[in-house]
Amino acid sequence: MQHRRRRKRTLLLPVGVAVAVVAATGGALTWRWKADGPGPDSGEPGGPPAVARADCAEQGKVPASGSTAQQNAMKYWIKQYQRACPPVQIAYNPLGSGAGVAQFMRGATAFGGSDTPVKPENAKPAQGVCTGGRAINLPMLGGPIALGYNVPGVEDLVLDAPTLARIFDSKITTWDHPAIRRLNPDAVLPSMPIRAVHRSDDSGTTQNFQAYLAGAAPDVWPHPAEKTWHGRGGSSASGSGHVAATVNSAVGSIGYFELSFASKLRMPTVRVDTGAAEPVPATTKTASAGIAAAEVVGRGKDMTLKFDYRTSVSGTYPIVLVSYEIVCDKGNAPETLAALKSFLAYTTSADGQRPLSRIHYAPLPESVAHEVRKVVRALQ
Repeated sequence: MQHRRRRKRTLLLPVGVAVAVVAATGGALTWRWKADGPGPDSGEPGGPPAVARADCAEQGKVPASGSTAQQNAMKYWIKQYQRACPPVQIAYNPLGSGAGVAQFMRGATAFGGSDTPVKPENAKPAQGVCTGGRAINLPMLGGPIALGYNVPGVEDLVLDAPTLARIFDSKITTWDHPAIRRLNPDAVLPSMPIRAVHRSDDSGTTQNFQAYLAGAAPDVWPHPAEKTWHGRGGSSASGSGHVAATVNSAVGSIGYFELSFASKLRMPTVRVDTGAAEPVPATTKTASAGIAAAEVVGRGKDMTLKFDYRTSVSGTYPIVLVSYEIVCDKGNAPETLAALKSFLAYTTSADGQRPLSRIHYAPLPESVAHEVRKVVRALQ
């Protein structure tokens, strides 16, 4: 195998940058590799220019698609990486986790982004994809699934897993219910109906939230942890943005979505009583602590994480979403392999992870990021 020499670059980032974008037209993917400057939705943290360090590949175009939860992080990473490594172009199409995995499995992309890992029994892609190997899951970033609420006069709300399970299964239906009063003795809770809002579309966010309810309150939440919502009653909306907008506009409502949506709307979020000394708020720091407490349960190079939803460790938020990149451990396309490894090495580096908290993501704990980097270096 011929090995291309890579170069280490350290650049002060300029104002403009070449970015690869992708569009879907007529039902087919059209990859458009073009230049765009940073915009208001670029996901780029504010402040002075950063210095990006990347072990650059000499060339390559890397198409990818998947999780919308990764979208802002990918915008940031692509801009930073391509400023340091202009010969390489990366495109990421935020179609959703399911579509991203499906496209990768049929060989349309170099990697797929997913908010839930591919199960071992589903890790063999189509013929000619991952030849001699299989699909593996690499955790790339995380974030808390926040519970935003709209209850007049209540600036601080504490709930625990059994109470949340009953709220989202229509077993607790008013804000002055004794279970909520017990957790919030100093709050003035109105006698108002609860409107619990969930996702109407299949969603990795939904799957992770239902996994928390099933893991932390199994005697109360009887439903499976799937991308489809299974709780009874309540209202629904498509996408985290619409769920957050519904909660923001509907008095008496509560819903689940990524922290960035609550932050954008300046919406209060629930602190979760986990049994620790203090209820835990949804922050990028407490979510990173939750990821650090996870156990790697994947085989070989697969790094699927398993969470302890009943954790009572101080400062550890239990409702965490981890977004993965799905890649081939062996059999990656030769024309994209060097660029793929270079880009993923950057995203898992300290320079790639450290800024994530400023755009409402939880960086990988170094203990996890270090192991992911080892796997990335060994991709074939």
